[in-house]
Order: sequence, then structure tokens, then C-alpha cells
Amino acid sequence: MQVSKINSLVELFFTKYEEINSIADKPFLKWLKENEKDFLTWQQVASKIQILSEYLKTKLNKGDRCILLSENRPEWLISDISIMNAGGVTVPLFTTYSDKDYEYIINDCKPKICVVSNEIQLKKIEKFISDGIKVLSIENINEKVENIENIFDENSKKNKSNPYIIFNQSLERKDLACIIYTSGTTGNPKGVMLSHGGILSNCEGAQEILNQLVQNSEPTFLTWLPLSHSYEHAVQFVQISLGAKIYYAESLEKLLSNMSIAKPTIMTAVPRFYQNLYSKISINFSKQKGFKKKLISSTISLGIKKLNNENLTFREKFIDFFCEKLVRKKIKNQFGGKLKAFVSGGGALDQKIGEFLNAIGLPTLQGYGLTEASPVVSCNIPGKIRIDTVGPPFKTNQVNIAEDGEILVKGENVMLGYWNMKKETSDVITNGWLHTGDIGEITGDGNLKITDRKKEIIVSLGGDNISPSKIENLLCLNEKIKQSFVYGDKKTYLVALIVTESTENRKEIEIFLENLNKTLSLVEKVKKFKLIEEEFTIDNGMLTPTLKLKRKKILDKYKDDLEKLY
Repeated sequence: MQVSKINSLVELFFTKYEEINSIADKPFLKWLKENEKDFLTWQQVASKIQILSEYLKTKLNKGDRCILLSENRPEWLISDISIMNAGGVTVPLFTTYSDKDYEYIINDCKPKICVVSNEIQLKKIEKFISDGIKVLSIENINEKVENIENIFDENSKKNKSNPYIIFNQSLERKDLACIIYTSGTTGNPKGVMLSHGGILSNCEGAQEILNQLVQNSEPTFLTWLPLSHSYEHAVQFVQISLGAKIYYAESLEKLLSNMSIAKPTIMTAVPRFYQNLYSKISINFSKQKGFKKKLISSTISLGIKKLNNENLTFREKFIDFFCEKLVRKKIKNQFGGKLKAFVSGGGALDQKIGEFLNAIGLPTLQGYGLTEASPVVSCNIPGKIRIDTVGPPFKTNQVNIAEDGEILVKGENVMLGYWNMKKETSDVITNGWLHTGDIGEITGDGNLKITDRKKEIIVSLGGDNISPSKIENLLCLNEKIKQSFVYGDKKTYLVALIVTESTENRKEIEIFLENLNKTLSLVEKVKKFKLIEEEFTIDNGMLTPTLKLKRKKILDKYKDDLEKLY
């Protein structure tokens, strides 16, 4: 399949479907939740998309927005493609948003339809849904909410299913496919408008890497990162382009056991997953003694040497042979035995963790991107991994380094803009170049290396973009809090420095923070804090002349204190 000649994400699906139509019962989608049915085949999925698309066409005009609020499951993909096939625009929502975020996004994008998975998800948004918005549910809720399964059943009874799959051929690459909301520094989320061509260009760039991994094997993915995340949202179309078999994991807690069932060849995840993996394996390794401990030590040290393309002596090659058979093979088997690569994105992967995983036989490719770039910009290549970089830029986009070191991106993958935010759009896109807010360099071998972050955005280990200034402003609404500084880059949760007149205010501040956290999304909650009495001022170098926090200066002084909160 030549992705460059495909006009829309809908056409991508149906073109791949036609390619494998001779194997109509080929397994495609399966949710690993207990008691769930067996795989949905490509034929079944294509039929459901066709039926749901025809229904949605009676409710939508081209460009109408459709909310999609659900956990990962086959119906997520079916709903997403059906919405686009009907001419609509998918607006995925995280299941962990705060009430304020749900309210803001619904009022901002003004959807015609909301697709929810069940009553739990409906309750999160129903008070923000006006009478003119149609609600559809994946699971049966009540007689007031139309159930998608009923739409499928009614169509089957009327025998209306068209044996010849027809898709919307009027869609073009420049058309809006989805609006993915991401944290904004002003406090409200920003709706990133991504085109069909933008995500297709990502698929094309990814194919060059992934085709090397799936030769002579059936590509199998295990998906757990929310499909509302721009990274996983794009990955689902990469999976389609490869004709892959897709398993949807039950939860993060059951991920390792799910891997033994799914036996994935490729798995995408964010740094938080790899840090947890590193911790679990390291703890297990630390319990070993004698010969096993020495063998593990050799596996790691020799693995890192090979990763860095250093030549092994004859003796080292001999030892490494046993490391491969007795350690790496055993580890691979714990992950299903067929894993060709982990792909890390959504945030920076710690170099030590990357080296460790590659060394013990779990190839881990780190990439780089942002929602505004659909989202991937670059990725390491199998066999040419440079763990201190995020690999070479995709051939489908250009990367330039500005005079101040900021990474600039240009290409079809650059967003169409922020929904209803012309000024914010012009602030980050100049002459077609997307200003990423990240600082980097191009290495001698053509790889992109991230060295710093220009914009004041925290990227958690889960790949979530969090605006620290939004939370800092909310904290300072309390009269006992004079100033605050929120910290949590590459961490599993947020902590804060709180400037107060007296440490005796701690109990009152704890109660205030507990109530504030109830209004914030899961990733924005501040779990721990340290009280300090020294103010951030221009004189002590912690404030700019315009009274903005000098984050680096504050970190230089208080990083150890903040790290102790983890």
C-alpha cells in the first residue's frame, strides 16, 4: 500500500480491507476484558463501520464535531472511522478529565453527537449536553440513549447491509479529521486540529521503520495508552496500514499478563510504562546471587557495548552467547516471546532506562513528537539505535534548528491550527514552520537530540502535557499562599513548593489543596508539597522583571527538596 496516494484515513482502512478481503475472517480487534467475545474480523469491522456511517450521515453535516468518550475497545476504532466516513470530525476525550475540562471542551467544539461507552462515562458529561446534542452509547444504558448495537441489529433485520463496501470518497488529505485537546498555558485546553493528510504522513513515516520489524511475521499490537492521546490515536492508523492484529489491554495493572496472552510483535507506550518495567526487572535482578548475578551483570554491560556499536572480544562474544540463551531469551518469553520492539513516545525516556532495556533483549526505540505534529516528528531506527537521541526525522517532515536552538517542524503533519484560537495558532506557526517549544540539535549522523524545553509545560511520565502556571495560579487564590511552583516533569505525579508567611498554615493549606484537587483532572492533582518562607523575587534571581517565575533558578536551589517528595 502506498500511503502517499491515500486521500483520507477512511480510505486507508477500506483500501487495507480490500487488500485482505480474500481472508474475510482474518482476526482484527479484540478487547482482553474478562468475558469479552472473540476477535472481530476485518469483515465484521468493515460492515459495522458501514452501518454506523450510514446512520451518522442522517445526523451530520460535513465538519460537524462528534465527541468520543470511551475506554479503549474495538468500538472506539469503529466509531472514529464511522464519524469521519459520515463527514464528521472526531473529538476524543480522556476519561480522566475534570468537570471543568469537559464543560469547556463541549462548549468550545459544540458537538452534534456524543458517543459514550457506558453510563459511567455519560454521567461525566450529561450535565453539559444541551437538548440539541444526540447521545449514542456503546453499551446499553436506558431507553433515552440510543445504543449502537441496536443500530447494528436493526440493520441486520432489515437486511440493509450492502455487500459492496462504499466509503466517503469526497474526503481529501487537507480536510479536518479530528480535534485533540491538549493543555494550554492559559488554563483552558487547546483544540489541536489535525488533518487526514497529517496523520497519513505520520503513518508513511512510521512504515519505513515498522516494515523492518514485521517482515515474515504477522504484526500484532497490544494497545493500552488511551486512544484519546494523540500518540495512540495515530498509532491505530499505523496498525491499520500494516494490516495488524490489535489487542486492547484491560488496564495498566494487567499489562504484563495481557502481554503473555497477546504476544505482541510491537508495542507503543509512554516513559511511565518503561520506568515501571525497569523497576520491576531491576528488583528481580537484585534478588539474584552467585552465578546468576554475574550473568545478569554481563548481560547488561555487554548489551550496552553492543548498543553503542563497540566491538566485543572473543571472550566477550562467548559470554554474550550464554547471556542471549539464558537471560535475554527468558526475558523475551515473559513478554510473549515475539516482541520485536517497544516504541517510546509522549515524553523523554531516561537514557539509563533505554540502555538497560535494550541491553537485556527488549529493543526500545525512542521517538519524539507533539500533538501539533500529528504527533510524531522523529524516531530511532531498528539496528541503528542511538539511545541519547530521538532518531532521525521522518522523511515526511522537515526539521530545522532556530538560532535560539528551538526545534522547528514543517510538513503535512503540522496541525491546521488551534480550534477557535487564531492568535495562539499564529504564535506557534510562522511561514509553515511549527515552533515546538523544545530545544535541540541535529547530531553528526543526522539524529535529532532534545537538550531542553523552551515552553513552560510539564510532560509527565504518562505523556500528559500539563500547564504548571494554571495550577500555580489556582494555588495562589488562597490567601495563605503567596507564591507557588509546581514540579513533575518525567514524574508520575505533581508536587509543589508553596511560599507562605508561616509553616503553621500547613493544615489550612492541606485542606485547601484537597478541595482544589477535586476540581482538577487526574494528572493535574498536586499530591505533595513543601512549605518555604523565602519569596521568589527579582533580587534573588527567581523572578523576571515582568514577575514570571525563573523555573531553572528555582530548580537550582530547590530540586533536592522537590525530589525528596517522591
